[in-house]
Formats: sequence, C-alpha cells, structure tokens
Amino acid sequence: MSNNPAAPVLPATGFLRLNQVLQFVPIGKTAWYNGVKEGRFPKPIQLSARTAVYRAQDIADLIERISQGQGAV
Repeated sequence: MSNNPAAPVLPATGFLRLNQVLQFVPIGKTAWYNGVKEGRFPKPIQLSARTAVYRAQDIADLIERISQGQGAV
C-alpha cells in the first residue's frame, strides 16, 4: 500500500476555492493575486463578502492554455 496521497482531480463543473486552484497551478497566493490583477488568470466570483470562488472550467481553460505553450494570457 502506498503512503502517497491521491492526486487531486479537477472537476468538470462547479467552483473551486483558491487553495484548491493552487493544487493545479503551482504558484503562491501572491503570484496568483498579481496574475488576476494583471488579467493573466481568471477573476474570482464573490459568493459573499468573505467568500470567493473560481469556475472549474476557467481553471481547466487556463491549464490548457499553459500546457499548449500560450502562457497564462
């Protein structure tokens, strides 16, 4: 039996909190927030004053652009 935790799986639909997004895009929070501010990464959806989420499809599209060598823009 392996001691390695299972790799995270990006859902096809739904919402992700920032800590979940950063499991798929391995950068720090500050770099992520700077990328959102600069328009390189998707903007969050505010569910409440203290709760922001990201659409799973937007994150999947970002990963696809990066993997195709188009960068994060």
